Amino acid sequence: MLKAREATKDGKPATGGLSCYITPAGIEAMRRELNALLRDERPKIVEIVSWAAGNGDRSENGDYQYGKRRLREIDRRIRFLTKRIDNAIIVDPAAQSRRDRVFFGATVTYVSERDEERTVTILGVDEADMAAGQVSLVSPVARALMRAGVGDEVKLVTPRGEEMIEVLAIAYSPLP
Repeated sequence: MLKAREATKDGKPATGGLSCYITPAGIEAMRRELNALLRDERPKIVEIVSWAAGNGDRSENGDYQYGKRRLREIDRRIRFLTKRIDNAIIVDPAAQSRRDRVFFGATVTYVSERDEERTVTILGVDEADMAAGQVSLVSPVARALMRAGVGDEVKLVTPRGEEMIEVLAIAYSPLP
């Protein structure tokens, strides 16, 4: 099975180059999706395409054309997941030693200048879900919050302009 690299003890990537920080739960979700594509979905589509190819004229065979298109989509997703898993650097938020600062995997509560309080969890690009309060490591809010401590005010650059936000709380816990 494909193996992701672990972060070193100092939190730096184990190897150089472009990396993809991800939590243990995030890498498991990617592996489950890859396995489902390889073991379930792709073989079903290959069977349909083989059956449709045996039916004669492929130029007007909708099952064949749709199947080939779907097969290309599946193969593209398999290549993407394989590369992401291969380049992944797994970082467990629960193992963070510096809990007084914001780093990858932190759940941060902050308040804006408009007195709006928000809580976000900073995750990898592939696992962030804004609807669930999870933001990408490369998002403007995550970039602004990085390395900040409780009580720090940081400048957040948004399309509306700059605004100051204050960190109220930082927590690190294992993600489901």
